[in-house]
Amino acid sequence: MDHIPLKRPHFFFTTAALPCPYLPGRLERKIVTELNGPDSESLHEALSRAGFRRSHSIAYTPACPGCQACVPVRIVVDRFKPDRTMRKVARHNAGLSVRVVPARATAEQYKLFSRYQESRHNGGDMALMGFYDYRSMVEDSPIDTFLLEFRQADDTLVAACLTDRMGDGLSAVYSFYEPDMTAASLGTYMVLWLVAEAAKQNLPFVYLGYWIPQSRKMAYKTRFHPLEAFGPDGWQPQNGM
Repeated sequence: MDHIPLKRPHFFFTTAALPCPYLPGRLERKIVTELNGPDSESLHEALSRAGFRRSHSIAYTPACPGCQACVPVRIVVDRFKPDRTMRKVARHNAGLSVRVVPARATAEQYKLFSRYQESRHNGGDMALMGFYDYRSMVEDSPIDTFLLEFRQADDTLVAACLTDRMGDGLSAVYSFYEPDMTAASLGTYMVLWLVAEAAKQNLPFVYLGYWIPQSRKMAYKTRFHPLEAFGPDGWQPQNGM
């Protein structure tokens, strides 16, 4: 792992245990630290390479009592080869245009975000987010963050992905899409776009966040192999990937 020097000490805190949003009957606890000050970029880089994720201006990693189900994963860009289904998804969505825009929340994005939450995560905390909560999620970033907007020929927004740009890759922070277009596999298409863009920029990785083997919502991540997973020995090839 690359060593990234930091200019000052940082403090880490442990959150209270709460019900896990992914695995029923389990508790979720996180180690968190603020990303602020002149070395927020370098701190984010160092922590991301150690399996942390970013939310707003916080970096976090799970520290759940008696559970290690969350596995940080990243795609190895120069070895990635789309399978037959992925190539079909790419062809199906070839007519979409992609705009790289600043991390600024819009009412159009929020309407799509709300429809997605109501359809896919109804009852979850994110389904209760108002516009100002959504704006905070998008705009409260101390690092290089942008939004990808995927639009149809008539300019209709059908998918979006909040993305962090890092020194060694692109990190998919959060994505959402039109729930009535399930057959288009827009979630898969956004990851494929990120891999292609990382290759253009000579970036070696696309970070996908946490994979939870027991969660069906996370199963799609294992299709993007080869994957590397972060564990006690650092980043290692994921078994079977």
